[in-house]
Amino acid sequence: MGDFYVKPGDEVRFSKTVGESDVYLFAGITGDLSGNHVNEEFMRKSSYGRRIAHGALMVGFMSTASTMMIDLAGSTGGEETAVSLGYDRIRFLAPVFIGDTITVVYRIAAVDAARRRSTSDISITNQDGELVAVGNHILKWVANAAKAAE
Repeated sequence: MGDFYVKPGDEVRFSKTVGESDVYLFAGITGDLSGNHVNEEFMRKSSYGRRIAHGALMVGFMSTASTMMIDLAGSTGGEETAVSLGYDRIRFLAPVFIGDTITVVYRIAAVDAARRRSTSDISITNQDGELVAVGNHILKWVANAAKAAE
């Protein structure tokens, strides 16, 4: 595996406090204006008692960590470009509230150098250490145009 960009155990972390602007900008961009995210009075009546951030926003933060791993791997601008093949087994285990500070841990779980792929485990915890989301991600390194022409 010495000829590959990443190895099992490689890890990056990303932390951010989820602000009201994050939720509203995401709602506006996606059109997901569900009361779960933008209606405090509606959510006050729920068992959560307040608005929650979009689960898909958490997937966006998973993508941020993926980009950090690509940068750490030093594959930007080389003979190959890393691209996402997708996210699997995403689960939202607990709500993320406006004002929560989340930490995404993106850890390489396996490498298939012959297929030019890596698989990663992703976890998101809140400021209390509670696991709020998990998933798996697959990256594929594809040859750049100049390399593919050889």
